[in-house]
Amino acid sequence: MSSARGTVVALLADPDAPTEVAQRMARVLPARLAGRSASGRRFDVEVVSEPFTSGSEDLPTLMSRIRDRASAEEWDVVVALTDLPLHADGHTLVVDVQRVHGLALLSLPSLGGWRLQTKARQAVEEAVLGLVEAEDGQDEDDQRHQPLPGPLGGRIVPVEPGPAGDEDAADLRYVVSGRQGRLRVLTGMVRANRPWRLVPGLSKALAAALATGAVATVNSTVWSLAEALSTPRLVIATLGSLATMIGWLIVDAQLWHRPSKNSPEAAGRARLYNASTIVTVGIGVLVCYVGLMVINYVWALFILNDRVFASMTRSPLDAADYVTLAWFVASVATVGGALGSGLESDEAIRAAAYSKREQERRRVLEGGQGD
Repeated sequence: MSSARGTVVALLADPDAPTEVAQRMARVLPARLAGRSASGRRFDVEVVSEPFTSGSEDLPTLMSRIRDRASAEEWDVVVALTDLPLHADGHTLVVDVQRVHGLALLSLPSLGGWRLQTKARQAVEEAVLGLVEAEDGQDEDDQRHQPLPGPLGGRIVPVEPGPAGDEDAADLRYVVSGRQGRLRVLTGMVRANRPWRLVPGLSKALAAALATGAVATVNSTVWSLAEALSTPRLVIATLGSLATMIGWLIVDAQLWHRPSKNSPEAAGRARLYNASTIVTVGIGVLVCYVGLMVINYVWALFILNDRVFASMTRSPLDAADYVTLAWFVASVATVGGALGSGLESDEAIRAAAYSKREQERRRVLEGGQGD
């Protein structure tokens, strides 16, 4: 099936993060594949950005879509990349392979939140070389039960695919196993959501928090309270304000996922999605909190007067007082920001908290088509 140009490898990627990952790896993939190929093949890599997971996360459906898309092109091997977590036979999928059709599907969240580009490239290399070797007639039994090497080892293991129709049957499947594997998927989902985007997405909430902090910093009652609070109480205030903000955002924007089916699989997925929501929103809120603390500290340095502070608190103003006051005011301001977040639209918060694929997946589930 190789063309005069070489073996044509198509990276069919969902829009947004998967496309970015595919475009970066496409720059080095031809040379790396040629260097590792036992038959001395040449490789040409194409990146195609299409929402092939739109409206579905059912494996047979996705593989059928990939196969139909490949049949319309002169591609020798197709590797599809998505940032949705996929499940098969009670496992969380890493790679699904159909050697007879030269297809592979890679779920990026299952690779974890660290070194994603390296792990994704490694997985694509192994999938492509495995498909090419199968085409050349090499012994598939030697490959079928081998764990993925390099950064993909450990909790990523091969399993026998479950029963499926002849057209949709995978002949090789890798999944994550154990608690460490599930944690890897969770961190991958959080990375796909890009929690740092929540900060600019909460502009009205941040405005309310900044206003609250500015007023609280010049309030003598707040000075006295900050002076009287011990470190454990400040920590409790921090945790309480963060929990208030996180809980309010999740409840107000209806980010909590409830399974539409009463089954262990659906409940497990709901727990995973909700855990990723809590961590995603939590990271975004924590970044906001740290930013508020820094701004409040600078504002306190500018506005506080030693003599006025000492007359109100009966203690001299020192460097520790600035830190303590900024810390306490950040907690107060975060609660004010939680109230201000009610001014944000639900869609704006969802857009800030989730990747495009995850937003679409949740819309489908809300329409009763999920789980």
